[in-house]
Amino acid sequence: MSRVIFNTANSSRNSSASASAGMSAAPLDARRRPLRDLRISVTDRCNFRCTYCMPREVFNSSYEFMPHSALLSLEEIARVAGVAARLGVQKIRLTGGEPLLRKNIEGLIEMLARLRTPDGQPLQLTLTTNGTLLAQKAQALKDAGLNRVTVSLDALDERLFESMSDSQVSVNRVLKGIDEAARVGLAPVKVNMVVRKGMNDEQILPMARHFRHSGHILRFIEFMDVGSTNGWNLDQVLTGRQILARIAAEFPLEPVQADYRGEVASRWRYVDGGGEIGIITSVSQPFCGDCTRARLSPEGKLFLCLFATQGHDLRGLIRDGASDDDLAARLAGIWSARDDHYSELRGQHTPDQPKIEMSYIGG
Repeated sequence: MSRVIFNTANSSRNSSASASAGMSAAPLDARRRPLRDLRISVTDRCNFRCTYCMPREVFNSSYEFMPHSALLSLEEIARVAGVAARLGVQKIRLTGGEPLLRKNIEGLIEMLARLRTPDGQPLQLTLTTNGTLLAQKAQALKDAGLNRVTVSLDALDERLFESMSDSQVSVNRVLKGIDEAARVGLAPVKVNMVVRKGMNDEQILPMARHFRHSGHILRFIEFMDVGSTNGWNLDQVLTGRQILARIAAEFPLEPVQADYRGEVASRWRYVDGGGEIGIITSVSQPFCGDCTRARLSPEGKLFLCLFATQGHDLRGLIRDGASDDDLAARLAGIWSARDDHYSELRGQHTPDQPKIEMSYIGG
């Protein structure tokens, strides 16, 4: 096992899954990046077939999704999250697939809401969803302890939205989910738009106009080469700089300072006070140097990069009877050996291996 670099030297033999005490040493990876964010994919299933994520020609009726028995149980997920909190994780994002399809997702949130960081603070709990079930579940999610939601929405135009999501879901259903989430206090709601040149880039300004003065935060994401099935092509990437230029031509913008190291989106606000937008530029302006995120797959593999080719099995360790200290040592060892910086290497020679799919590991 590689040498583990720690910020502090605290350790304990406490093995309670949800205890805030215990081993609280925070490992740094090979590039001295701390582990601060854990993104947990709770299912590989989704009720959309977005062309950049789960194209129907691959994820069709014959595609075999994971059987329920292969998934980590809610209790196992909460246990990994509790150990991760001991190692410095401060924020957990639940993803999928579509996380609201996971049975009793509210029960998992309740368990996660009881976890604490080593200094006794509750974790930040967020969830990314396509919004189709949000209106009916928002209150229960809030009551369970969820802090905030992010909703994926790539167009306001009805036909274009149905085409990109390859669904028969109405845009209004997603918009109602956003409004209900805000009403119950899951705010500010962040709305993510993946921009593909020649497909939905004409929706940039309609989206900006719609969400100005709404209290929500609209974020534009460059089309990324996640996985191996979305037909990514650099010619379809509209850069963050180009997106900003389109918006600023109608609504002047000014930069906003980042809240914390590792914040994914660069932040901008309307000069007239109309609110804030974000730009996520993994392709044109990689932010690997400040990436503090790890990802847990539905069946318990830990991935160290969105563009990774393989993960590290934790389910076997858990089900073989490992203690929490054993699990913490394994997590720390995996993280300390991390050297991932794919976006900085994009276009250079990389191993010819299929990358994990976004529908499996979350965005």
